[in-house]
Amino acid sequence: MNNTNFYFLKFLFSIYLGSLFVIISGGEVASKTLKIEVTNGVIEPLLIAIPKFINSGNLNALAENFSAVVADDLEGTGLFRSIPLETKISKPMSFDSPIQFSDWKSINAQALILGSVEVSGVNQISVKFRLFDVFSQAPIKGGLKFSGPEKGWRRIAHKVADEVYFRITNERKYFDSRIAFVAEEGPKNNRQKRLVVMDYDGAGQTFLTKKGGSIVLAPRFSPDGTKLLFTSYKSGFPRIYLLDIASRKTVSLHKELGTMSFSPRFSPDGRDVVYSLFKGSNADIYRLNIASNYASRLTSSTAIDTAPSFSPDGKMIVFESDRSGSQQLYLIDSSGGDAKRISLGKGRYGSPVWSPKGDLIAFTKQNNGRFHIGIMRADGSQERLLTASFLDDGATWAPNGRVVMFTRTTPGSGGSSTLYSVDIKGRNLKPVRANSSDPTWSTLLN
Repeated sequence: MNNTNFYFLKFLFSIYLGSLFVIISGGEVASKTLKIEVTNGVIEPLLIAIPKFINSGNLNALAENFSAVVADDLEGTGLFRSIPLETKISKPMSFDSPIQFSDWKSINAQALILGSVEVSGVNQISVKFRLFDVFSQAPIKGGLKFSGPEKGWRRIAHKVADEVYFRITNERKYFDSRIAFVAEEGPKNNRQKRLVVMDYDGAGQTFLTKKGGSIVLAPRFSPDGTKLLFTSYKSGFPRIYLLDIASRKTVSLHKELGTMSFSPRFSPDGRDVVYSLFKGSNADIYRLNIASNYASRLTSSTAIDTAPSFSPDGKMIVFESDRSGSQQLYLIDSSGGDAKRISLGKGRYGSPVWSPKGDLIAFTKQNNGRFHIGIMRADGSQERLLTASFLDDGATWAPNGRVVMFTRTTPGSGGSSTLYSVDIKGRNLKPVRANSSDPTWSTLLN
């Protein structure tokens, strides 16, 4: 839940009541395979050559676009730098032809991707690739083949880039994933908000709600990526809804009169929803079973408890609360019980979300007039601030747990919101999509 919404809800309630470091191992003699080890320090990107994929038939443009997407994916991590096409002096004519490694060494390429695209059926394509360590003149694992519809070529390109990324870094994949978010249009005092889903890199955008509809906030993917939870003001007050992405069918999950529900998230198994419910004189954390529609109360305080997020194993929940007098982060057992505060630094903390790897919690911090996206261990230790601006909020994790996306809002009556991403060392900060907010990152697609 973003800070603006937090304070807006407090207002509603009052009315209702009255360094990334790259180590490259792999010399001409010593290395078994080229390897990037991600630790701390200074970025030194690995130089990778990605010549246009060899193609047959009328796939020349597709092959060129395919190579470009693979290069964009890898370069976007900050760990790789592709060598410009015009400097490539070797032009492979066949996928199976011998590699002239001396050519690639002469332009300082450290890794080489050789691929091909061909027609495999009606509107179907087949893509093959091989990855080489140029200095040891050896393949990095065996070749791999992907097949699918031609219109889905971008997903296949993401899969190729994912495999290259995994083989060289040994990190989890994340390119073949999706982002759901809120697209914003219009002046700041009358902004229209619609739910949108897109590929992780901004391509393939699809609107899920109609223009001119009710305000929508904070979409959250189901573990299998087929559904979204979100908050809507359709009833006049915030209420949580469940949207089936394929059918666009939407249902309200909590219809109790005189209540407001918001900040929902799925449990790791997708069966339950944890959320904040304003009922009576305060807001507490509740857990709802989707099949039975039975809700159980997990917290009980006179404060605003909101923005809950499950740990990946489903055993714990992190949430924000002002029970200590200001926004702070707390942990409870997923079945309820006593809450333990974990945010111990100066300032206010909110919008916590657990990493898919389970090792970190991302959060929003406000201190000395600045907003930050930060990360910490589950016990509150090793806090690290990744960003600083007028307003950064609402982090969401990439499937590999090494990149977060968030909303950055600029000040003033003409201010706007933009999606940004940054890695967990605070490096590689970059804009993703303008006039957008509240991102949620899916798990890796099948």
